[in-house]
Amino acid sequence: MPTLEDLKGYAERATGLRRPGKRKAMDLARVRKSHKVRFKDDGLVPNHPRWPLIIYRKAVAFDDRQDPAAVLEDLFEANGWGDTWRDGIYDYVHYHSRIHEALGVARGKGRVRFGGKKGRIFTLKAGDVVILPAGTGHQCLSAGDEFLVIGAYPPTGTYDECTTVEDRPQALKTIPKVPVPRKDPVYGTGGPLSKLWKGAK
Repeated sequence: MPTLEDLKGYAERATGLRRPGKRKAMDLARVRKSHKVRFKDDGLVPNHPRWPLIIYRKAVAFDDRQDPAAVLEDLFEANGWGDTWRDGIYDYVHYHSRIHEALGVARGKGRVRFGGKKGRIFTLKAGDVVILPAGTGHQCLSAGDEFLVIGAYPPTGTYDECTTVEDRPQALKTIPKVPVPRKDPVYGTGGPLSKLWKGAK
């Protein structure tokens, strides 16, 4: 059943109201230094064998004229990351073995653990964007009622959700095969993502 946020998104797409459009959305991205974090396989969550999770803090500027959720959707889609959704982050540990994921915070703040039970906890706030390579565990530990995340995926890969030790054997085979995306979800073709992942050993 669609949520209120889903209905808002449908209405905004139909009318164009409070949406910046793809070109304007790219102008709202701020150049930020990337924060890279690597995680080891913890026995349940494989994490990625070579590529780090990337966090861009306050990477997107919001104003009162546009819906922050629509800004993130248009920005991700302008850079080829689609299948966007509006929601929170699941409160259980999970990962995707066949696709990478971008998470942008539209409003509020939440404490999210990446890398599985032995991973690291980050407080994410509006304007932050996190890029998870396939295999990276993630779980929301706590969040306010207003916490809203926009998720998106690159065009190559297939969505799946892994949560159990039984998922591991197949996941260990598929995670390294998911290719580097052609574009950074925030900064596009010239963004740091491809260099950070292609150069990682």
